[in-house]
Amino acid sequence: MREKVHRHLGKVLTGAALAAAGTAAMVAVTLPGTAGADDSGGPGGGTRAAGRTGQGPDAAPPGVVEQAPAEQKQGTGRDPLTDDELRRVEKIAVAGRLSATGRDVEGDRGPQKLSVDLAEPEAAEADDPQAPRRADVTYYDYGNDTLVTKTVNLTTGKVEQTGVQRGVQPPPTRAENAEAARILIADPLGAGLKADYKDATGKELTSPDQLDLSGGIYEASPGAQPAVLDKCGEHRCVRLFSKAVNGPWIDTRDLVIDLSARKAAALDRR
Repeated sequence: MREKVHRHLGKVLTGAALAAAGTAAMVAVTLPGTAGADDSGGPGGGTRAAGRTGQGPDAAPPGVVEQAPAEQKQGTGRDPLTDDELRRVEKIAVAGRLSATGRDVEGDRGPQKLSVDLAEPEAAEADDPQAPRRADVTYYDYGNDTLVTKTVNLTTGKVEQTGVQRGVQPPPTRAENAEAARILIADPLGAGLKADYKDATGKELTSPDQLDLSGGIYEASPGAQPAVLDKCGEHRCVRLFSKAVNGPWIDTRDLVIDLSARKAAALDRR
């Protein structure tokens, strides 16, 4: 394997350098026991067969596992949005001019969906249990670099409010991280990433699907980056944290992908 310490970008990292340990919690479920059953052998008695509950009057009843209740189509109060509500909200929010003129991260028709969240009630409705449920649907329109938030009333099925902001950059979605990696892999600056991926796995890197990706928004500061990245903040720019699937982390922190301009650039090491 080639020496990596001299490579400017794309260096393989140890897990301790970047990865945070995750803990999976297991919950043990104990069914009711067989208190009061006779487990001993002897005259007039017998050995209880394994797996059977006691049959005496004081024996605990067998455990019962109940099926989860079916999800309601319409939630109530501050309950999380149901799957049916999510589908309705997205369909209502994207209808009309927004879908005709907007562009997603790949340049296709329609804006890029970022999130769908239950909206906070209006001040006058805070204590009203019958207040209508609303959802905020947030998009990024790559056609004009704007953040668009639509508030949908789930009772009336109408968009009550539309907000448009510039220079506001929420965290990137999984789809945006994948597109940033796709741009980087195709760019000459992705050569180090591809070389280190091959060193680590023995395979060619050709698709974002071969990487576990997370990303953060990069916003420009005066004089702190190459001129090609000066619009980051106005443009949607991402720094990737890349890991080979079932493999090591690969350092791509010095690379920034401008998703709006579809270009990659390297930050200076200082």
